[in-house]
Amino acid sequence: MPRYYFDLTDERGTALDEEGLDLSSMRAVQAEAAKSVGDMARDAIISAPAAGRQRMEIAVRDASGPVMQVTLSFAIETFRPPGSSGDH
Repeated sequence: MPRYYFDLTDERGTALDEEGLDLSSMRAVQAEAAKSVGDMARDAIISAPAAGRQRMEIAVRDASGPVMQVTLSFAIETFRPPGSSGDH
């Protein structure tokens, strides 16, 4: 079974995957990339400022080189200051 490496890039830089995962198909690679980018997005949204845009990427490679890239961009827009409510 081939080993795939999932390198993560966001506004802080790139983290190279040195361990990798043994996966049986490109479908499994895509599913793992989707899970990884979902985890990154959740963490980024939780820790992001109240407004702004972010971009993140997962570059998947095997022993021969690049095999897939997944890029996600999102924006946070705040319409009310924190702590305010529409009820007065």
